[in-house]
Amino acid sequence: MLEALDPATEHGQVYRALVALPRTTVGALAAETGIEAERVRQVLHELAGLRIAVALNLEGTAWEANSPTEITESFLQRDAVRRAELRRTGTELERLFRFARKENGSYGPLEVISDTDQILATMQQLQRAARREVRVVDRPPYFAPPSYYAAQEKLQYERMAAGVAYRTIYYEAAFSDTTVPDIADMVTAGEQARTLEDLPMKLVIGDDELAVVTLEADSGPGVVALLVRTSSLFTALSNTFETLWKLAVPVSAAGVDAPEDPRDRQILTLMAIGATDDAIARRLNLSRRTVVRRVAVLQERLGATTRFQAGVQAARRGWL
Repeated sequence: MLEALDPATEHGQVYRALVALPRTTVGALAAETGIEAERVRQVLHELAGLRIAVALNLEGTAWEANSPTEITESFLQRDAVRRAELRRTGTELERLFRFARKENGSYGPLEVISDTDQILATMQQLQRAARREVRVVDRPPYFAPPSYYAAQEKLQYERMAAGVAYRTIYYEAAFSDTTVPDIADMVTAGEQARTLEDLPMKLVIGDDELAVVTLEADSGPGVVALLVRTSSLFTALSNTFETLWKLAVPVSAAGVDAPEDPRDRQILTLMAIGATDDAIARRLNLSRRTVVRRVAVLQERLGATTRFQAGVQAARRGWL
C-alpha cells in the first residue's frame, strides 16, 4: 500500500496517473507513465488486490482509481496497528523491569537504577559519550530540579556545537509545559524535533551503545531507570524510536489550524498519493500556477519537506 502512495515507485506512478486520468486504459497509462503496457497491467492487478484500483470490465482494459481519501484512511489504520505494537513493547519492558528487580537490580545487558541523582548523572554521561547522535523521547515524569534542566540545555548546546545530532520527540502538551526546555530555542540551535500525542515511554539513546528508559516507581513516589546496553532489547528500543519518529509531526507543524478552503484539503489528498501539480490542476480545474502556490504554502504550514510527507501529515492531523 505504501508503494501505491510513493511516486518514486512503479505502483505510485501508475496510481498517480490513474487518479489524473479517470476511466482510462492500460495503453493510456503506459503512455502517461512511460512504463511498458504489460508491466502496467501487472501493477494494476496488484493495486486491485489491495483495493486501490478497480477494473471497469472483465477484460481488464479499462480502469479507475479508488478514492485517495479511502487509501489514506487505510494507511492511517495501519498506523494505529503500529501504535498498538508500540504499546505492547512498553508492556514487555515493564515485565523485564519487574524481572530485573527480582534479580537484585541487574542481569545481562540490563541494569536498574533507582537513585534519582544517579539516573540524572547517567543521562548526562550518555550525552557526553555520544559521538554521532542522541535520540530522545521526551514525556513525563519530570523528576529533576529546575537547575538540572538549565544544565541540560547548556549541555545540549555544547554537544550539538561539537557535531552531535539530536532528534527529539516531544509529547504534544510539551508546548504548554514550563518544565520542558524551550523547544523553539533548541530547534533554532539545530535540534530536529517532532511531536506525537501518545508516547509509550521516556527514552534516551546514545549512538548505538546505551539506552535509558525512565519509569515511574511501582511503590511510592519517584522513578527508576533501565539502562540497556547493546543487545536485542536495545535493538527493539532503537526500532521503537524510529517507528515513533515516522509517526510524529515536525514541530513547525504543531498547533497549525486546518485549512478552511476545501480546495486545500483536496490538494493535500492528491499530494498524499503523489499527484503532480499538472494532475492536481486538471482534477480540480485550477491553473498550474495556483496549484504550485498553494502546495508551497501548505508544505510550509505543515513543516513538511516533501509533498508526500505533507499529505500524510495532514491526514494524521485530521485535515482530510
